[in-house]
Amino acid sequence: MKTKFAILILLSVIIISCKSEPYKVNSSQDSDVESISISDTLSLKLIDNKKWVANAETHEGITKMDSIISAFKTDNRSDYKTLGKNLSKQTGYIIKHCSMKGEPHDQLHVVLIPMLDEISILREEDSVEKRKLALDNLEQLISAYFKYFKV
Repeated sequence: MKTKFAILILLSVIIISCKSEPYKVNSSQDSDVESISISDTLSLKLIDNKKWVANAETHEGITKMDSIISAFKTDNRSDYKTLGKNLSKQTGYIIKHCSMKGEPHDQLHVVLIPMLDEISILREEDSVEKRKLALDNLEQLISAYFKYFKV
């Protein structure tokens, strides 16, 4: 229950702080859409095989998250709660400095929201197996970010 409440609060903060604006699609534009499944209900896509442009702070935060995970695995660490706290600092930085708008902003949420869920598992779950699975999922989401976004 505590986890669900924390996720709900985080999602509210994301929506309020990101300064999202409606995205208008030019109906005469011919777009190729490539779609991958991140979760059961969300889909990340490219338009005309081009990466979305992320703001520098978002890219910096995701890059730091990738480095934190790499160091955790390289050093063969097992303190998943600390890992989750360190990753949460980076997602907080990303959310606080969000300046993206329109479709790129919406596409970022496709990877960022599931990242928040996985980080919550790292911070709060007692099962080592569930934590390992969350870490694997988080690595896949970070990989998807780099595949679909650029600065």
